Amino acid sequence: MDHKLKAFERMLSIMDELREKCPWDRKQTNESLRHLTIEETYELSDAILKNDSEEIKKELGDLMLHMVFYSKIAEEKDDFDIADVIHSECDKLIRRHPHIYGDVKVNSEEEVKQNWEQIKLKEGNKSVLAGVPNGMPSLVKAMRMQDKAAQVGFDWPAKEQVWDKVEEELQEFKQAEGKEKEEEFGDLLFSLVNYARWNGINPDDALEMTNHKFRMRFEQIEQEAKTLGKDLKDLSLEEMDRIWEKSKELGRDTRP
Repeated sequence: MDHKLKAFERMLSIMDELREKCPWDRKQTNESLRHLTIEETYELSDAILKNDSEEIKKELGDLMLHMVFYSKIAEEKDDFDIADVIHSECDKLIRRHPHIYGDVKVNSEEEVKQNWEQIKLKEGNKSVLAGVPNGMPSLVKAMRMQDKAAQVGFDWPAKEQVWDKVEEELQEFKQAEGKEKEEEFGDLLFSLVNYARWNGINPDDALEMTNHKFRMRFEQIEQEAKTLGKDLKDLSLEEMDRIWEKSKELGRDTRP
């Protein structure tokens, strides 16, 4: 534990020094850091998907620096400091785990999640969905809203009914016209996300794997065109399909 505390103390000390002496660090605000934090979060996500431990360590450090940075800015305004941030989170964890720090009994992970949502409502949240950020990517947001609603009983009784809803939305999309088609497509996606949830599939991860497969296979088509001394647009659709199928056989759709 001692070496961990010393490492954190070292980061705090460096942050103080940078904020005082570095023109760039001194200039930063919550607003200027915000988009950088989002970028770092996506970089951590990429590292996790690649299962690259060294990159995960690096990106975690970058994100931790941002947390310290925001806290330092707040401390300068006499709003709060890093200790307040950590104690606040510790207090919340204790409060939301009464089965560990209290006398509440639970028998499953689902009961833990249900208790969590009920405690959040008692803490002042006006809605079960209040904790889902508006700026969250739509696919992830749909999954999180469905999961939170399910914790308070708003869910289909059986998986078969969830799939029936997917088929119903598909038919409505097929029959829709004009602007209505966009709305029905959204309903179809939402129902597919729900079916993925019922099957224990993270739809964002699933789509990212498909994105990766498409990128790898399409890049193979581009590489083949270069090998043949052709521009990509000069390849026929049949030639592109042949290279596409070849890349599948070679297993180029596996993760790096």
